[in-house]
Amino acid sequence: MNRKEFLKYGAGSFVVPSMFNGLGIAKRANSWINSLSSAIVDTDKVLVLVRLDGGNDGLNTVIPLDQYGRLTMAREKVIIPENKVLRLDGLDQVGLHPAMGKMRDLYNEGKLKIIRSVGYPNPNYSHFRSTDIWMTASDSDEIIVSGWAGRYLQNEFPNFPVDFPNEDMPDPLSLEIGSFLSLAFQGPTNAMGMSISDPSDFYELIGGGIGEVPNTPAGEKLAHVRLIKRQSNAYGQVVKDAYESVNSQGEYPDTFLGEQLKIVSRLIAGGLKTRIYMVNIGGFDTHDRQVDPADHTRGFHAELLREVSDAIAAFMEDLRFQGTDKRVVGMTFSEFGRRIISNFSDGTDHGAAAPMFVFGHEIEGGMLGENPFIPLNATPADNLPMQYDFRSVYATMLQDWFCLPSDEVQLVMRNDFPILPLIANSDCVSTSTRDQYRNAGQTIISAYPNPFTERTTISFQSDGGQCLVQVFNAHGQLVATPAHGAYAMGEHQLDWDSETLPAGHYHLRLQNGLLQQVRPVLKVR
Repeated sequence: MNRKEFLKYGAGSFVVPSMFNGLGIAKRANSWINSLSSAIVDTDKVLVLVRLDGGNDGLNTVIPLDQYGRLTMAREKVIIPENKVLRLDGLDQVGLHPAMGKMRDLYNEGKLKIIRSVGYPNPNYSHFRSTDIWMTASDSDEIIVSGWAGRYLQNEFPNFPVDFPNEDMPDPLSLEIGSFLSLAFQGPTNAMGMSISDPSDFYELIGGGIGEVPNTPAGEKLAHVRLIKRQSNAYGQVVKDAYESVNSQGEYPDTFLGEQLKIVSRLIAGGLKTRIYMVNIGGFDTHDRQVDPADHTRGFHAELLREVSDAIAAFMEDLRFQGTDKRVVGMTFSEFGRRIISNFSDGTDHGAAAPMFVFGHEIEGGMLGENPFIPLNATPADNLPMQYDFRSVYATMLQDWFCLPSDEVQLVMRNDFPILPLIANSDCVSTSTRDQYRNAGQTIISAYPNPFTERTTISFQSDGGQCLVQVFNAHGQLVATPAHGAYAMGEHQLDWDSETLPAGHYHLRLQNGLLQQVRPVLKVR
């Protein structure tokens, strides 16, 4: 057995070595941890992360019907027929992919929040780098080695892993099914979770068997590694006990994601105090054969979206059946979206912003954000402009779901990000959840003249307090920040000189607390 095989089948498949009751771990002083002197926030709430690995095509997932003509011109190879798009209650300008019928039902029941055009400034189109950015919540131009969830868990359990598990926290802090432990769960000094490589390995753990191995010297070594792995798994028994304490579950689709969420629901119902779970589904890197050329409602992307929709709906129903639905919130994320235009292989290429879905009994259902702007003659360079920074979603979950104080949220997230209206029924919401639609149909940021040659006047509305005005190019890169500071309530104007920028499409973005809007502008020669 070579080193690669050992790592694949060794302890890392279940538990990071640092989880073994602190064995082999040096206790290190760390000024970052020492500064976290506040008491642990007591909570039984759970967050489930659903990773759509590969970069999900947002424009074929949440479809802007008010710009369907432009969309057809831009992505003729993959466009979903307008009469097949699933309509959402109360909305006539946007719909869901026809494979997402069960998530459409969740939306109509008020149990699904759709956040439009989520991303980050200066997006990176590498799967590996962009995934790291999402996992760590870093800026696109910085490298950090701790994950956002790991920093949160280290904040809550600053002594980990010394003397863990213990009576106060006998269970894994986080648990990932479907891959090795992600960077998201890496704390400043230790990995903060347990990973199980796939559902079959989980059932092997629960059943106590070691599985079949080849009758070869390598097979004997593999059997030994698996045995040691189980014996050294400090959390194996508590996970097994939680799983076996649940007698029945609801029906799940026979899919990889369905099986993962079935395990998560059962462990939650079994009483694990684990706060964050992650499940994974791959295949979203749809450069080719995204759709069936004969029927665009079918194809690889449709199959993936159906698996996501059906599995999440089954999970939600099982949570209700188990009586745990008020304790659990989930959200989907992908490392980036896809380009506006389709390519010549019946697919789409790496892009920037994409929608996120937040689901649960306690979320504030509805749509957050506006339909993205589709240029009249889209080019391969054109991307969807970012409306919301993904780190605002993370910050909201920490503050409004896990009840982390706002100053500690800033410490974990390494910056101050606006809190979004995502959680409806929370006993710790400390920010306004004003009506997100009160500015619907109003222009709160604009430019005149537009089109312009070198200079234009940007006008924007402020509710008072910190305002951020940004300019993004068609690639999603941040090219200017005309305003960043405190502004009084009312209308404000500023002169923007774009002399150093080339002609082309740009997007103005205003962020003022929960108030935000993105508007297109055009620079001409």
